[in-house]
Amino acid sequence: MSKKITDMTTDHPSPPPSTTIRHSHTLGDYLRHVGSTISSPSPPPPDLEMPAADTDALPFVLSFTDLTYSVKNNRLSRSKKTSRLTSDDDTPSSAVAKDPKTKVLLDSVSGEARDGEILAVLGASGSGKSTLIDALANRISRESLGGRVTLNGEPLESRMLKVISAYVMQDDLLFPMLTVEETLLFSAEFRLPRSLSSSKKKARVQTLIDQLGLRSAAKTIIGDEGHRGVSGGERRRVSIGIDIIHDPIILFLDEPTSGLDSTSAFMVVKVLQRIAKSGSIVVLSVHQPSYRILSLLDRLIFLSRGQTVYYGSPESLPSFFSAFGRPMPENENRTEYALDVIRDLEGSPGGTKALVDFYKSIRDVPETHVTNLSLKDAISVSISRGKLVSGSATFANPIWVEIGTLTKRSATNTRRMPELFLMRLGAVLVTGFILATVFWRLDNSPKGVQERLGFFAFAMSTTFYTCADALPVFLHERYIFMRETAYNAYRRSSYVLSNAIVAVPSLVFLSAAFAFTTFFAVGLAGGIKGFIYFFLIILASFWAGSSFVTFLSGVVSHVMLGYTVVVAILAYFLLFSGFFINRDRIPPYWIWFHYISLVKYPYEAVLQNEFGSTTKCFVTGSQIFDNTPLGNLSPTMKEGLLKGLSASLGVNITASTCVTRGTDILKQQGITDLSKWDCLWITIAWGFLFRILFYFALLLGSKNKRR
Repeated sequence: MSKKITDMTTDHPSPPPSTTIRHSHTLGDYLRHVGSTISSPSPPPPDLEMPAADTDALPFVLSFTDLTYSVKNNRLSRSKKTSRLTSDDDTPSSAVAKDPKTKVLLDSVSGEARDGEILAVLGASGSGKSTLIDALANRISRESLGGRVTLNGEPLESRMLKVISAYVMQDDLLFPMLTVEETLLFSAEFRLPRSLSSSKKKARVQTLIDQLGLRSAAKTIIGDEGHRGVSGGERRRVSIGIDIIHDPIILFLDEPTSGLDSTSAFMVVKVLQRIAKSGSIVVLSVHQPSYRILSLLDRLIFLSRGQTVYYGSPESLPSFFSAFGRPMPENENRTEYALDVIRDLEGSPGGTKALVDFYKSIRDVPETHVTNLSLKDAISVSISRGKLVSGSATFANPIWVEIGTLTKRSATNTRRMPELFLMRLGAVLVTGFILATVFWRLDNSPKGVQERLGFFAFAMSTTFYTCADALPVFLHERYIFMRETAYNAYRRSSYVLSNAIVAVPSLVFLSAAFAFTTFFAVGLAGGIKGFIYFFLIILASFWAGSSFVTFLSGVVSHVMLGYTVVVAILAYFLLFSGFFINRDRIPPYWIWFHYISLVKYPYEAVLQNEFGSTTKCFVTGSQIFDNTPLGNLSPTMKEGLLKGLSASLGVNITASTCVTRGTDILKQQGITDLSKWDCLWITIAWGFLFRILFYFALLLGSKNKRR
């Protein structure tokens, strides 16, 4: 029995002794050599000679020992809502720790994954599969995770792991209007070093397209609900491709076959097998593999409520369950039978304790398969063979290259969906047309003054409300952003700057459309200079509003909740802008809201642009009775009243005397502190401030690790 168990847990012979290393170089030296290995893995220069390791050696062994992870119950419930970056495995019906308020998601899980092999993590929903993948991929805080994860016996630092590994999430998070080839090319621009020529990057992409079996779909867009694109299996392979463009040594995948038909799922795992055979460690979670997929897997680890119930090769499953007392029928799908047995035990009073204890008795046999190569030596061997084409332990490219690539990708994706911009432009034009017809050719009477005030208040608030459509943009890209920044594809600051650059051209068009539609039709003052300033303040308003909504999209992760917050806050901004109540009449405990109102500054700016003239008259002697009960008196009676008023005041007031000029209206509205240019600069500054706040929201709110 002891010999039988030993055979089951030691499938491969031990690696040969390590080879002699002629020169000692740092990892950075080897990474700088990477450029010459893309087109063809030619030997390195003499001063950078690589170890000539035996081809039968196992260059890499990823070992994990006694991994334990537990969370508080309240945190467990929150983790179900936090992110699509994790799957339903986040909440296993796991064993309860000594503390009744704590649940154990991983309970002393051990095993290893080897170079050239696929390790599959299996179990029912909620068994802890994705949690184990996250633990190995350093997506769980080290303070919260117990046990050890090593590569070739050396602890894996987070910085090193980002260079040599990749993580493929369960969801296919891609830009829908990019083709397969473009998607992989942009990934190459992010992940491959700037030192590589464009031709070598394109060559790497073409090689990867063939490796993924995507040649026939290379020129097809990814697609979404509204645009027909590639199939589900092809989309999954593209998702894998963008994360392995730099040819990682370790590849983690969370449910790569989820939602695919059997043929597509088999093709995906077949691709993963080719990747493993090229010299990578592949670790994936899978719910219930078919017989064909099982034939591609090298090692299995079954979990139940966070505990290991089996670890070994697929061929050893029948003997394992026979030894346990549950012999496997012939011609039965091994994994289906194993999962059925585990489910039966989970539903029994004793649970899977007997199976766990039986496995532990087997696990007590010491494992002997460890590599003799140090981590640095193993990496140098891989590089000498053309592996690992990531060129930096931090970011592959400088910030300006990242900004350019991000801007080009976003612009390409947006350009192929013109209906989105046209709908926004149509909304602005319709709003402008309605305002132009309602406020057509306003006069300079007291009623005209009130109507102008109403026009400006509505126009300025409308520019901010129409910016609300920027809310879903980042919400749709949030998880793409989190996936790409998790492994240093680019800096968060690059994304923020690119997001701002892409937004500006459309804002210019929208501002010009609104200004041309309303300025001349309403009859606003200032001529060409007045129009140019009106256009600039509208553009500044769109900029500030777009930045504000973009910032909120980084804070609020739900679209409908985001719209509610945007509408509510903009309503408060309008309330305290100075239109409904003058600044002098606002209660002292609310005056702070007046000064942070985004609508205040553009509203005051357009009023000064309209009423800033000291010569233009808006109320004459004959008009001072308008908007009062005396407004219906005859001209003769009004003239008599003016004479009496002149005698009382000692000032001659006739029907044509100018009583109120533009500057008087500004004083009445409490607009005396800032010039119109000050208001313009402040509005622009608000936009930059919210972009900075957006960066900090991304910095603090897009963590890729569990606590």
